[in-house]
Amino acid sequence: MNFSPKAPSCPPFADEDWPAEIADMKAGFAGALNVYRTMARHPALLKAWAPLRQHIVKDSALGDVRSELVILRSAHRMGSDYEWIHHVSRARALGIADARIQAMRNSPDGEDGLVASAVDALFDRGYLPPEIEGAVAEAVGQQAVFDLIATVGFYSILGFILRTYETPIDRAVAAEFQKRPL
Repeated sequence: MNFSPKAPSCPPFADEDWPAEIADMKAGFAGALNVYRTMARHPALLKAWAPLRQHIVKDSALGDVRSELVILRSAHRMGSDYEWIHHVSRARALGIADARIQAMRNSPDGEDGLVASAVDALFDRGYLPPEIEGAVAEAVGQQAVFDLIATVGFYSILGFILRTYETPIDRAVAAEFQKRPL
């Protein structure tokens, strides 16, 4: 993982350059991470993004652990080092073991394998085939299936932004990962 990328073509806003029309967002989630500091270059998009982010990140029917596994698999499939490293940190904070995290890059077993299969189907086919949708619905419920699909879409968009603009990994997360690599 490259922790010293070249200068991004669309760098995250510094505090002193933060757009006035979204000044109220700087102290919250939007000012906390480089991905949202980059998105702040389009204030209307960032404002519109906030309610969906609240649902996907905080209120998902998947629950915290399953959400992180979906995000990790999505980050792996996108090739987004930024999302992978940030969500390794979040997964560890939730108590997910490193072996389980690492398995999301391969072929995990059990429910984690079902999650990985669902994410893979969305990336490979653009939908959940009935056998995967049914298995996920049986395991976690219908609303969680919708949230799994929405989470993959949400983090795919973030991955597109991050990779397009070569958004740098936030310093604290990069330092944490360098001290304790996976």
